[in-house]
Amino acid sequence: MIETIQTYIEVFVHFMNAGGVVMWVLFALNLFLWYGLGYRYLVLQRGTFGNVRRQIDKHLKRGETQKMRGLLDYAIADSVDATREASRLGLKVKNHIYDALSPYITAISTYSTLVKTIVILAPLIGLLGTVMGMIETFDALTSGSMFAQGASISGGISKALFTTELGLVVAVPGLILGKILDKKELRFALEFEQIADTLSTKDMKHEI
Repeated sequence: MIETIQTYIEVFVHFMNAGGVVMWVLFALNLFLWYGLGYRYLVLQRGTFGNVRRQIDKHLKRGETQKMRGLLDYAIADSVDATREASRLGLKVKNHIYDALSPYITAISTYSTLVKTIVILAPLIGLLGTVMGMIETFDALTSGSMFAQGASISGGISKALFTTELGLVVAVPGLILGKILDKKELRFALEFEQIADTLSTKDMKHEI
């Protein structure tokens, strides 16, 4: 078992070294990308079904006994508490609700910029690695060292293209999944606005 793992590690290291230092940069970007995607996927779990108004009514009726299933439930619960507090203190309700929603608004956009940046950078860095590899290949041809070592031109070019391949492998899944998660983020943003609008128009005097 240990020998098998060591063999896989050696193959992996050999593949990465074939493309030069840029391959390791792309590998690091890939780790950051999937960390960001995983974090956003876990945070952007709605957790509950039904429209916002229905969920607000459930929270108002059940109060602390309402079962929390996801981000939307927690956002509604905090917004209801903020609405009651604002009504009791005579504060502007909508502003108080947005203050309560502020951590959730920040949470749904966390790592969004990181994911988009990596998706843009990965193909460009891959292309840079390819250009660097091609330059090294042609330099070797000029000096004759490639033929002296028994290597072919096609072999040198194929190694140079490893970085472009890895750059696309990093960027394409990140682009697709990132778009899906961006749509979820937009949905949450619209639902947060609906929460603020709905609660700010409710008469909470009898709910306090």
